[in-house]
Amino acid sequence: MELLLADLLMYSITGACVGLLVGITGVGGGSLMTPLLLAFGFPAHIAVGTDLLYAAATKAGGVYGHSRQKSVDWSLALLLAAGSLPAAGVTILLLTWFFDDPAQYSALLTTTLGGMLILTSGVILFRRRLRGLSGAGQGIIHQHVKTITLATGIVLGVLVTLSSVGAAAIATAVLMLLYPKMRGLDIVGTNLAHAVPLTLLAGLGHLYLGNVDLVLLGCLLLGSLPAIVLGTRLASRIPEALMQPVLASTLLGLGIKFAFF
Repeated sequence: MELLLADLLMYSITGACVGLLVGITGVGGGSLMTPLLLAFGFPAHIAVGTDLLYAAATKAGGVYGHSRQKSVDWSLALLLAAGSLPAAGVTILLLTWFFDDPAQYSALLTTTLGGMLILTSGVILFRRRLRGLSGAGQGIIHQHVKTITLATGIVLGVLVTLSSVGAAAIATAVLMLLYPKMRGLDIVGTNLAHAVPLTLLAGLGHLYLGNVDLVLLGCLLLGSLPAIVLGTRLASRIPEALMQPVLASTLLGLGIKFAFF
């Protein structure tokens, strides 16, 4: 019993640490939480499934705040969701149909996680350059922008369901390139509005598959929700030039580990 209580306390502290970093850096919790759960010894399917519902819960408050600030482009969020939600549902069905046991697709989850962590680290490191490139090729992009946005949603639906990572960082990079006139605040708000239903649906799909530890989820949320609020208040006091490279380098190292080893 003492060991159990110690474990619960450790998971709550982990949730608080991740929540604090999310509040300070703005990086999605999945990029940090899933690798930590794997390090704690949780199977890949439990880490991914639990983290998806964790992400949905932690991002929901952000959507409310951005909605009040009118920094959500709902039509764009719905366009992304039109691709990502069906793709997430199909991905869950394919896991159900083609695999009899979660252990059989564990390698698929960890490899996808590694790739998404590498992409996320790249987005963090080169965010300003991506913004600078956003004007390139706008003529061709403008002609097919809705189709590209929908296709982006489909790709995100599959990859986020398999890894729990990328709903915010990867979507941010794409929207910066596709919609160069959008304010940064609007991109963040729109991504959150899209990420909540995507991670919720994918998380519920993993719950159906038996890939969610509800006790673990409760402990993570208990620690992280207040810590995110604290992190957002500290964000203005910590130089971005210090935090972002350190975080990106960490994610890159983890991504290489999960993708190739």
